[in-house]
Amino acid sequence: MAQTRTIPIISYAEDVEEGVTGVDAGLLVLRAVVGVIVAGHGAQKLLGWFDGPGFDPTAATLDAAGYPAERAMTWVLGLSEIVGGLALVIGFLTPLAAAAVIGVMINAVAVKWGFDWSGPIAATDPRGIEYEFLLGGAGVALALTGAGLVSVDGALGALRGGRLAAGLAAVLLGTAAGIAVLLLRLL
Repeated sequence: MAQTRTIPIISYAEDVEEGVTGVDAGLLVLRAVVGVIVAGHGAQKLLGWFDGPGFDPTAATLDAAGYPAERAMTWVLGLSEIVGGLALVIGFLTPLAAAAVIGVMINAVAVKWGFDWSGPIAATDPRGIEYEFLLGGAGVALALTGAGLVSVDGALGALRGGRLAAGLAAVLLGTAAGIAVLLLRLL
């Protein structure tokens, strides 16, 4: 007769009494690095900071890439990166912040490759997309894991630890938003 084994599920919230773990510290580092990079790119696009192009050249790039309402899209892009990135840094509404990163990276890949999905992967090629995949993958990981204890979410307790349903919803939201914006290019 076959035996049934049960795998115990350990709730992240049950481990809170033990204090900050290596996972929490690792999530802090991941959030900080990805958040600063993404927010910095948004500041380059909207404000011209960090030797970035600024608003008008970014709008022209989006227009050339086929996005309608390029000025509005520049605001959407820049604010998604700045607000999403800074929210990741402090760990506030982390699944939503990660959704913003996911949506932006879907579009970044599409702009680099166009609609020819046979482009190179390597970052050494101007059309390489490994960097965008890395940031998008980090967004997915952070949406699924949550921010950890060393975060605003951790302090508030509402989004403490990995909430798989919230994480999956955020991944779907970011993906749907990214695809919706891509579809606007076709209209």
